[in-house]
Amino acid sequence: MFKIKTYNKISVKGLERFPRGSYEVGSDIGSPDAVLLRSQKLQGVEVPASLVAVARAGAGTNNVPVADYSKLGIVVFNTPGANANAVKELVMAGMLLATRGILPGMAYVNTLTDMTDAAEMHTLLEKEKARFAGGEIKGKTLGIVGLGAIGSLVADMALAMGMKVVGFDPALSIDAAWRLDSSVQRMENLSALMARSDYISLHVPALEATKHMVNAAALAQAKPTAVLLNFARETIVDSAAVKQSLDAGKLAYYVCDFPEPAMLNHAKVIAMPHIGASTEESEENCAVMAANQLMDYLENGNIVNSVNFPAVSMGRVTNSSRITFSNDNVSGVLGHVLSVLADKKVNVIDMMNKSRGELAFNIIDVESKPTDDVVSAIAAVEHVIRVRVI
Repeated sequence: MFKIKTYNKISVKGLERFPRGSYEVGSDIGSPDAVLLRSQKLQGVEVPASLVAVARAGAGTNNVPVADYSKLGIVVFNTPGANANAVKELVMAGMLLATRGILPGMAYVNTLTDMTDAAEMHTLLEKEKARFAGGEIKGKTLGIVGLGAIGSLVADMALAMGMKVVGFDPALSIDAAWRLDSSVQRMENLSALMARSDYISLHVPALEATKHMVNAAALAQAKPTAVLLNFARETIVDSAAVKQSLDAGKLAYYVCDFPEPAMLNHAKVIAMPHIGASTEESEENCAVMAANQLMDYLENGNIVNSVNFPAVSMGRVTNSSRITFSNDNVSGVLGHVLSVLADKKVNVIDMMNKSRGELAFNIIDVESKPTDDVVSAIAAVEHVIRVRVI
């Protein structure tokens, strides 16, 4: 029986993925094999010795101490792309709100509470509507920073609306490149993208390398009529530099999903309460994906969409037993483990080894279930972090 501890409100559709006969799921689970959560911060929370995996029902994992968990051999999953459509649609809303006089127009209409004559109101609004005239996004250029699951969907949406699209992503994967429409023109750096764009939409993860990537120097390259949209993470933008640009008339609008006190009630800021992924469909998609990934890892040792370990997936051999182990990515570890198996007369049927940065992960199918002394011998090999038998 696998035990899954949950934090936050997880979609029922995700929880229903776990078969009741082989999984115990709940918020009060002790000694869990895995944790499923959304925004709960795990920094400072005691780590049970039983814990082997954590799945974040969402893309960001800044609420999980990934580096600490890596040292313990705990695989951390996220769900990239599961909330992409929800964010994409909000980006479109943000562009339209910053382009048309929708918000000030609605605010004005709601001041007319003393009027009782519909014809009189109609006449007044016909006279006043010019105050709220805006532009159209068709024909404008959207610059997308980060061309992954969300960025590529935003690109498709913008092209469908008749916009031109330029993109910048120094870490563009092969899979992401294949998803990208050929009409998207890739920029060689952020400065070039800022200079070309009427709208700049950010879709990069919150990493040390992306902290304040949109700063005073980058903003200095933008058109004074440009709109900056941040539906990624607050740390990507230097908010003080953005406010300074807005106040100086060097940036037209800042649309964000991460309000900060200094930005509240600013005439050129459209701030939303972190609702980018807050749709029923998105929460269901994220929960289902996270649950599926946890089950595949717990039952088969396969890793898909981990933020700290390499992607590893191997089909099961009938009537075999599976050993998985993580280790520091140094030479000789796998060879030592295979020597242990040879010395213990354990027949290897199939195996796979993958590495990512400082970590490596291995799946080895063997003819029969290894004894405790075999497992202990593997665990004793230098640089081995964690061993599991499935």
